[in-house]
Amino acid sequence: MKLLVTGGAGYIGSVVTAQLLAADHEVVVVDDMSTGHADAVPAGATLVQGTLRSSARPVLDGGGFDAVLHFAAKSLVGESVQQPGLYWDKNLGETLALLDAMRISGVSRIVFSSTAATYGEPESTPIMETDPTRPTNPYGASKLAIDTCLTSFAALHGLGAVSLRYFNVAGACGPYGERHAVETHLIPNVLAVARGARESVSLFGDDYPTPDGTCIRDYIHVADLAAAHLLALGSCRPGTHEIYNLGSGDGSSVAEVVGVCRAVTGHPIPVVTSPRRTGDPAVLVASSAKIQAALGWKPSRDLHAMVADAWAFLQ
Repeated sequence: MKLLVTGGAGYIGSVVTAQLLAADHEVVVVDDMSTGHADAVPAGATLVQGTLRSSARPVLDGGGFDAVLHFAAKSLVGESVQQPGLYWDKNLGETLALLDAMRISGVSRIVFSSTAATYGEPESTPIMETDPTRPTNPYGASKLAIDTCLTSFAALHGLGAVSLRYFNVAGACGPYGERHAVETHLIPNVLAVARGARESVSLFGDDYPTPDGTCIRDYIHVADLAAAHLLALGSCRPGTHEIYNLGSGDGSSVAEVVGVCRAVTGHPIPVVTSPRRTGDPAVLVASSAKIQAALGWKPSRDLHAMVADAWAFLQ
């Protein structure tokens, strides 16, 4: 197939692009390079630098495209609170430009990289696709709005769409890993201590109602996540918008993550315990039962593999 990958110069997009090329697909990447890296685009893919507003229509009008995998987005929760207009413009606005270009060009399949932030603070865990969606920040709200648009385009224009919702992605695939200018993810920040880039890691709260008192979060290896996108690509059905959660089902605590990072790196990784952060739920874990039943996907790599692969990439 001939595929368009938006945001393919980023962390997840580059890994998915590599897997698509390995499966003998033709891939064109569109990325505005605001957070991406040109050298992260795998050899064999064509890179078009530009926004979706400026590039999606000209690229898709070139013809022959079978589907789109959509990763391009702003994704920092804190920044979304400070600059909500930026997130509505870049996430929702650019996606609408992409969907309109797809409609005009006759491209009828899309896999969307959504987020479990669409659920907000859950009423129960693990989170199911049928649970209420009450995002607590503009980032999650903008992603939920895109899901709503996909449902509408499926009903009105026959689009076949799949949205994948997940929490924390970790690990690396050979030369493709995390390189964020502003790093908010736990595992890279813990490994930064082992690399000597930070003196210690902050642990926000150790008195939660969890086995070790620290927050439990869901982690998925980026290679498992990419595999889910390829499965979703093959399942797009005209006029249908499916939503799947991608989760481990049980999660790992902050203390467990630090412990695994210490084991992998051999570094003591000092921890500084601070008060809880406002709004941090004790447990955020998603159920992947629906996608396992429908597409046969389940994560195959554990926390140790995520940390080991991320550490190897950083070396």
